[in-house]
Amino acid sequence: MSRSSTTLPARESVLVTGGRVVTCDPDDRVVDGDVLIEDGRITAIGPDALSKRSRPGLVRVLDASGCAVLPGFVQPHIHLCQTLFRGMADDLPLLDWLRERVWPLEAAHDERSLAASAELGLLELVLGGTTTLLDMGTVSGHDAVFDACARSGLRVFSGKAMMDSGAGVPKGLRETTRRSLDESDALFARWDGAAEGRLRYAYAPRFILSCTEGLFRGVVERARENGAKLHSHAAEHPGERRAVRELLGQDDVDVLESYGFCGENTLLAHGVQLTKAQERRAAKLGTRFIHCPSSNLKLGSGIARVADLLASGVKVGLAADGAPCTNNLDAFTELRHAALLAKTRSGTTSLPARHALRLATVLGAEALGIADQVGSLEPGKRADLQVVRVDGPHVEPGGDVFSRLVYACRSSDIVHVLVDGRLLVKLGESRVYDRERVTRVARVQGDAVRARAGL
Repeated sequence: MSRSSTTLPARESVLVTGGRVVTCDPDDRVVDGDVLIEDGRITAIGPDALSKRSRPGLVRVLDASGCAVLPGFVQPHIHLCQTLFRGMADDLPLLDWLRERVWPLEAAHDERSLAASAELGLLELVLGGTTTLLDMGTVSGHDAVFDACARSGLRVFSGKAMMDSGAGVPKGLRETTRRSLDESDALFARWDGAAEGRLRYAYAPRFILSCTEGLFRGVVERARENGAKLHSHAAEHPGERRAVRELLGQDDVDVLESYGFCGENTLLAHGVQLTKAQERRAAKLGTRFIHCPSSNLKLGSGIARVADLLASGVKVGLAADGAPCTNNLDAFTELRHAALLAKTRSGTTSLPARHALRLATVLGAEALGIADQVGSLEPGKRADLQVVRVDGPHVEPGGDVFSRLVYACRSSDIVHVLVDGRLLVKLGESRVYDRERVTRVARVQGDAVRARAGL
């Protein structure tokens, strides 16, 4: 396997000083002052933060003058295995996109290309301020993705894609129900709780057109026993919706509910096609939905009613999806799209910038069930945060800090990123990855995958 021999930076006592701290706490406090980090956690926030040190010793000082300090982004629907396919699957509707491009490319992966795809995605994500993600892999070789995640320093939920049925599924992706469940169980045993608890397993049946009832019921039973998350796609595209109704006589979310694939540990990507009745049921059951606005636009899926979902009490997160359907994994792009599309869908006041930023941070953490640990800047929480310049010519001369972050800032404005108190990005550069090496290997492996797939 071609991979970097990365060593994570050590945890340090850190003082992030002189910035505007956007906490995303329950009161959405904005504080001009410092953030003190010790032992991987936030110790204090405010102008007197340093005085609250729990013990003497050296403190790394990070200057955040001219910057906002905010929680790291939480993206609860990413496909790291697809990062190499960027630009290889454009301008197609969902089912054709899968059958003609993405599935053949995934089936052509080997250990080297999977590792390269994951590393490229993880590098892009951390440089863009994402500190936590939920990833869905491909059918085989998922240890390579978990290995890359362990070395990245990021907080990752992940699971291999599960596919035991479906029209147009290539031989390299089709598996038996028993093999799919057994391999997922083995991955859970190897990786859940690994890397000091940063890695967690999520059972990931791909979607209802590629999985049997037995597979869905099997993972529901396992999740009840071991507490793992359940992750799939649902209510995404009009063509998919028609195909599901023709095959099963109902919408996918209704069938999934009958299988028990619903509730507080279940995260379903998209939800564009949800009816009002389904929206109410999701709120009652606690099923989470992940909004992927750029993906929904590019695949022609439509615009999710995010404001309505939130008003109904559905927990919603925000994510980029995979590189072939968004062409980048930039959380700032998703932030802007989410806020703007909500205005078109539900009115100009339906998702103000302040609320959009919560979608990308603490609400994503709530969807994953880890908001007691990350998603907002509060004393006692894990030190997952980013420092973002808000004094560039495309952001100045001022205005509301939430507006500046959501509508004006870019991933290129990120200065520092910390996860668990480790400084992973310093002055805009990764301290874990050699950018040139990662992109060079990705080019080689991308060509190799495309050649093996015959595309």
